[in-house]
This record gives sequence, C-alpha cells and structure tokens, in this order.
Amino acid sequence: QVQLVESGGGSVQAGGSLRLSCGISGFGLGGFRIYSMAWFRQAPGKEREAVAVIDAYAIDAYESDAYCTDSVKGRFTISQDRAQNTLYLTMNNLKPEDTAMYFCALDRRMGVARHCSEGLYQYWGQGTQVTVSS
Repeated sequence: QVQLVESGGGSVQAGGSLRLSCGISGFGLGGFRIYSMAWFRQAPGKEREAVAVIDAYAIDAYESDAYCTDSVKGRFTISQDRAQNTLYLTMNNLKPEDTAMYFCALDRRMGVARHCSEGLYQYWGQGTQVTVSS
C-alpha cells in the first residue's frame, strides 16, 4: 500500500520561505525504480495545478521544464532524498498568490519520465496548507 504524507505547511508573510516534505511509504525511491513525482497545489475556488516534477534520475531539479507553473520558476526547488524516501519542495520569496493546499503525487508506471499531467498520477497525499499573507 503506497502512502504519501505531506508536512511543512504553515502561515508566512510575503517574502518568507517554507520547505514542504512528502514522506513515502510502500514504494522505495532507491534501486532501479522508475517514477515521476510531483507537487500540485489548489487554491480556493481554483482548479488543482501542477507546480513541479522530478524523476528517478535527479536529486534536485533546476531545469525549467521541471516547473509546470511559470510563476514559481526561480523561487521553488523540487528535490528528493532517496535514503529518507522523501520528496521536498523548497519555496522561497513566497507571494500571497502561492496560498493553496499543496499535494504530492506519484506516478509509478514503467518507463515514465517526469510530467505535469495530473490525471496520470496514481497516488496522492492528503495535502498541507500554505498561507502567505501580504
């Protein structure tokens, strides 16, 4: 049974930073497994959107195509710790428009590369709330 549990959300002022964590059980990030992992967010009254993605080959991702939303490029960094079986999202220079529930997701289909397609992720966490005040 694969389970994802997010943590690290909270309330910060604009310009502040947070680091979200997603603990993974039932699926190890090490070895020869292929997967795509992602962070999504959903603001009140809006659809859920992909924020950042990472695949099995990267420790952290700085390439522009790892970030599905232009507004987070240069401010957010997605990374993973295979030994800790944990996915991270480091968020700097937070803005009020970053306020949302943040979710991590896992796509473990064979041969998958990182992608931003919400409907293709099989496993989801319950979310952690991020609130940024101006």
